[in-house]
Amino acid sequence: MQDPPYRIVTERTVTRCWEPRDAPLLKDAIDSSLDHLRPWMAWAVAEPQSLGEKVALLRRFRSQFDLGREFVYGILDRDERQVLGGTGLHPRSGDDSLEIGYWIRASQVGSGLATETSAALTRVAFEVCGVDRVDIRVDPLNAASLAIPRKLGYREEATLRRRLPAPDDGVPRDVTIFSLLAGEVARTPAAAAELEGYDALGNRVL
Repeated sequence: MQDPPYRIVTERTVTRCWEPRDAPLLKDAIDSSLDHLRPWMAWAVAEPQSLGEKVALLRRFRSQFDLGREFVYGILDRDERQVLGGTGLHPRSGDDSLEIGYWIRASQVGSGLATETSAALTRVAFEVCGVDRVDIRVDPLNAASLAIPRKLGYREEATLRRRLPAPDDGVPRDVTIFSLLAGEVARTPAAAAELEGYDALGNRVL
């Protein structure tokens, strides 16, 4: 599997590898969205974090990205002055697959940004990384998140009980698994995503 781009540009976003200097922007996005995030994101239970903790977190994200182990992205506006959310390509299900995860700041929920960035990452996973399978895992109670893989043409495979980490109430959640295979992507809306992808040197790779 090839590593994905460091920087992905879509119509409204720049989705790129986090940098430590993004810590104030990330903290603002999360702190302003805690009521929205806590029911769904287990990591939000530990928020709010200090600015120093955010710097340390982003240094870990960057080091994992550089080592080709985990690919966590920030979703920023085109001017890169505001964090709109976060996403990633996660090698959690085997050597020939990636999983897309995402969250959007509360003020941008319903704007289609998660669909836009997930479509872009779908193309990146298949066309740059060369995987055979992409998964999206969603809490079945999260109607907004469930809509995203359905819009993009992913196939719903199963709902597994108590597989997600516990969020704010301490009870593990069920997870609905959606998947898309390399031989299927050309027939899906995700294939039409418009984007530009660039490597660490700024060379265009997609």
